[in-house]
Amino acid sequence: MTPVRTAVRCRTAERTVNTGLFGHVPGRAADVGPTGRAMVAGPPAGRQHVTGRDAPCRPPPRAARGTVAVTVASRGGEPRTAPFSLDNAGTAGWDGGVLKDSVTEVFEEHRPVLFGVAYRMLGRVADAEDVVQDAWLRWAGADRTEVREARPYLVRITTRLAIDRLRQVQSRRESYVGPWLPEPLATDAAGTAPDTADRAVFTESVTLAMLVVMESLSPLERAVFVLREAFGYPYAEIATALDRSAEAVRQLAGRARRHVEEGTPRFEVDPARQRDLTERFLAAAAGDDLEGLLSLLAADARLVGDSGGKAKAPLRVIESADKVARFLCAVARNPDPAAEYTFLELNGGIAMLTRHNGVPDTVLQLGIQGGRVQTVYVVRNPEKLASLAAR
Repeated sequence: MTPVRTAVRCRTAERTVNTGLFGHVPGRAADVGPTGRAMVAGPPAGRQHVTGRDAPCRPPPRAARGTVAVTVASRGGEPRTAPFSLDNAGTAGWDGGVLKDSVTEVFEEHRPVLFGVAYRMLGRVADAEDVVQDAWLRWAGADRTEVREARPYLVRITTRLAIDRLRQVQSRRESYVGPWLPEPLATDAAGTAPDTADRAVFTESVTLAMLVVMESLSPLERAVFVLREAFGYPYAEIATALDRSAEAVRQLAGRARRHVEEGTPRFEVDPARQRDLTERFLAAAAGDDLEGLLSLLAADARLVGDSGGKAKAPLRVIESADKVARFLCAVARNPDPAAEYTFLELNGGIAMLTRHNGVPDTVLQLGIQGGRVQTVYVVRNPEKLASLAAR
C-alpha cells in the first residue's frame, strides 16, 4: 500500500515549546531517517537515563535559532552536523498503522501530552521526564502494526507508568524532611492557552495548591482526575487506559473531584494583580516593615517551606499572619549580596526566582485569596530547582 504523506512539525532546538494545555516540551534536534528524510532525533531529550540494556539518551547537537541540527554524511564518509531549515521539515508515512520511519515523529507529536500527564501525576519534572523516557522505550520496542491511534495508546502507556512510579515515590515522601511541595514548572499560560476559559483550566491544573491536594489522592484516583479534569478524556477512554470498568472510573472521578474541591483553595490568578501584590509583599519584607506585611497577609496565612533538609527552611508549616510576617522580616535582615532576583511564571502564576552566583537558590510564590496573601510557598530544595537553571 502506498503511504499517505502527512506533515510533521519540527521543533526549534535549544528552547522550550509550550503546546496546547499540556505543559512544556523541550526543544529537539533532528536526525536523518533511513529514507534520507529529516526526522526528530531518537529518544526523548534531556536527562540521561538507562534502563536495562538500553543505551543512554544523549542531548542533541545545538543548532542556530530557527533551525534544527541534522546529521549528514561528508565526502570522507564521516558524519557531520549541519543546519536544517524549519521550512524543509520532513514527512512521515502513514497507512493506518504506524510505519517504522514515523516512529519518532509520532512520539514527538504527542510528547507534550505525555509530559503533561506525567507531571500532574507525579509533581516532579525529573520523574515526569523519566516516565516519558520509559514510554518512548516501550513505544520504540512495541509491535505498532495494530496501533490505529497513537495518542490513546501512548497516553495509556504513560499513565500506567506514572501510576507505578507514583506508588514508588509515595513511600519515599513519607520520610521526606519537612513539608513537601511539587517541583516548580516553568509555564506560559497566555501563550499555551490564549482563550480565557482554557487558560483557567490550564492554570488550575498545575498550581502548587492543586498538586499538593492531589498528593492525598490514591494513584488511581489521581490518574482519573488528571485525565478527566485536566485533559477532558471521556470515561470510556479512561476505563480502557486503566483497565477498569466505566462505572468504576466514574466512582473514582466523583471521589477525587469531591476531595480536590474540598481541599483546594480558590486562589486568584490574574497575573497583573498577582505581580503587584508580590512586589509590594517583597518590598515590605525587605524593608523590615512588619505592619506593611500584616496588611497584605490574611489572618490565617501560612508559610510552607520545602528544602528536603538540603537547605535552610522551616521544617514545619508556619501558621498565622503574625508568625509569617515576623519570620520573613527576620530572614530579610540578612540579605545575600550575591543574590539575583527574577520574576517569571511558574505553575501558572507569578513567582520570584532567587539565584546565588547564577545558581537557582529559592522560589517564592504567593497564593492570593480575596486580595490578601493566603499562602507563601518557598522552595529551596536544590534538586527541585535544577530545571530552572536556564530560565
